[in-house]
Amino acid sequence: MSQTNRTQADKPLDLITIGRASVDLYGQQIGTRLEDVASFAKSVGGCPTNISVGTARLGLKSALLTRVGKEQMGRFIREQLEREGVETKGIVTDPERLTALAILSVESDHSFPLLFYRDNCADSALCEDDVSEDFIRSARAVLVTGTHFAKPHTDAAQRKAIRIAKENGAKVVFDIDYRPNLWGLAGHDAGDNRYIASDKVSAHLRTVLADCDLIVGTEEEVLIASGDSDLLAALKTIRANSKATIVLKRGPMGCIVYDGDISDNLEDGIVGKGFPIEVYNVLGAGDAFMSGFLRGWLRGEPHATSATWANACGAFAVSRLLCAPEIPTWTELQFFLENGSKEKALRKDEAINHVHWATTRRRDIPQLMALAIDHRSQLEDLADGKPELLARIPALKVLAVKAAERIANGRPGFGMLLDDKYGRDALFAVNKNFWIGKPIELPGSRPLQFEFSQDLGSRLIDWPVDHCIKVLSFFHPDDPAELKATQIAKLRAAFEAARKVGREILIEIIAGKHGTLDDQTIPRALTELYDAGLKPDWWKLEPQASRAAWAGIDAVIEKRDPLCRGVVLLGLEAPYEALKEGFAAARTSRTVKGFAVGRTIFAEASKAWLAGDMTDEQAIADMAARFGALVELWLGLAETKAA
Repeated sequence: MSQTNRTQADKPLDLITIGRASVDLYGQQIGTRLEDVASFAKSVGGCPTNISVGTARLGLKSALLTRVGKEQMGRFIREQLEREGVETKGIVTDPERLTALAILSVESDHSFPLLFYRDNCADSALCEDDVSEDFIRSARAVLVTGTHFAKPHTDAAQRKAIRIAKENGAKVVFDIDYRPNLWGLAGHDAGDNRYIASDKVSAHLRTVLADCDLIVGTEEEVLIASGDSDLLAALKTIRANSKATIVLKRGPMGCIVYDGDISDNLEDGIVGKGFPIEVYNVLGAGDAFMSGFLRGWLRGEPHATSATWANACGAFAVSRLLCAPEIPTWTELQFFLENGSKEKALRKDEAINHVHWATTRRRDIPQLMALAIDHRSQLEDLADGKPELLARIPALKVLAVKAAERIANGRPGFGMLLDDKYGRDALFAVNKNFWIGKPIELPGSRPLQFEFSQDLGSRLIDWPVDHCIKVLSFFHPDDPAELKATQIAKLRAAFEAARKVGREILIEIIAGKHGTLDDQTIPRALTELYDAGLKPDWWKLEPQASRAAWAGIDAVIEKRDPLCRGVVLLGLEAPYEALKEGFAAARTSRTVKGFAVGRTIFAEASKAWLAGDMTDEQAIADMAARFGALVELWLGLAETKAA
């Protein structure tokens, strides 16, 4: 390896993308005018922002250089990029300007009305002072975008980044990213207009070409970058101005990669295979395409390989609603390339959707220790139906929150199970870094019924995005077939609702109350549930008597869904000594990640506090002591296992 190549390989970043950063608001009603959309899905947006996310998902070390506002939308962009693994130290917070917005609807498969709210927005104020020489030197490549050449100060910022990159041996990537109305060539309501010829724009963009190592654009973007009206002539003009690799995006027809001279045959290049799929929303497809191509190009793959990855990533994007959230992960891309799909609409492919969901979860949770006080009927029994005691249950749950937080003491890996019926105040009070699970089942129902309403969609839509759905089913593999079919159908409804509204789901299975519990009971139950298409994020299971039982559970989960977060143990009001034995057996499992125990922790304190025999502080201390003992037990067993 030459000294130059070695230096490039040693750089901490593969790529810095520069330019637009917005919050995208996409209409959730499909096939209607933007005027008639009633609700919107929110995500990060803007060409370079999307590419930073896409390349990070595909395994590159990426960063974004931009500005965001000093407000909630700016913090949302920064936090989401951090969750995606994008380096954010190049993001400047602008206290004087708001974060940009983009608002879109899917009117049909060829009409996507788009509004840009970019009047004096934060990212359009990017300037040379925001471009740190040390930061640019830390990357193997920088990506500049056409839109940010439209204003003098953003133009200067990108040209400074180009100069520093070239002086330090880094590659320069140019995404032509042409939006006529962002160059002042179309009205506010023409955000989806992709091409208006302009000699002024073309002349300006041609001055960028000579410094580029990779130029990527659609047919319309190649025309605007060259100033020609004929595609072949446009490619030759770009070649006359630049030695860069040129990638021509052709939508469902794939792409063509040109190195060296441009011949008189448009097809005389490396043709990347397209993936014919149903078009759902074209916005963001180019950003996904660029992410896939850069994954190959920056890792030295043949152009044909890079083009295949790019086209596949673009296919994912046009088949789904949003931009950055829909770009595949490396695991998902490989799954698709190896297995393909029977669906023209990839968003309808359950297997691919599961890989996408499981590899883009909001955070990693390698261990979970939760205090469960989502109980309703048990606390109602303690209150003995007395209105004055029932009215105190919400306050009791707030005390439980304080007990859990006392033990967590800021450490990660803690959570709570809380309910909507009595837990509203507790949900408002709980630490926002806690994992939160909320039940939807009617307590004690067998066959399973949902609490409040059987219409889960209307209930779940207003849940916070990081709250996990918990559904308990008393399910035994030896139950009558009709009962099992009813139970499975209800669990399937909960699972589908969770995926539709974008919430994680924990399925709790209790078999021991309605049949024998041997080493094969739970493995058999899980197998039947997996056969029904259920792939929850978490399982919550009762303690098992033997290591063999846990080995069987591990085998089923690892075979049927290796992307499952894992298992948490339930308590069933067992005394500490019994849980100690159950914890020890569970610690031999590879899939058990923690516990969610309730009555063992809160039962005594709740009874005494409701009776007036304990103060608030005494109840908190009692619950904290019991929860803390289980936490120390679990952590101690982990240390023993590691030793």
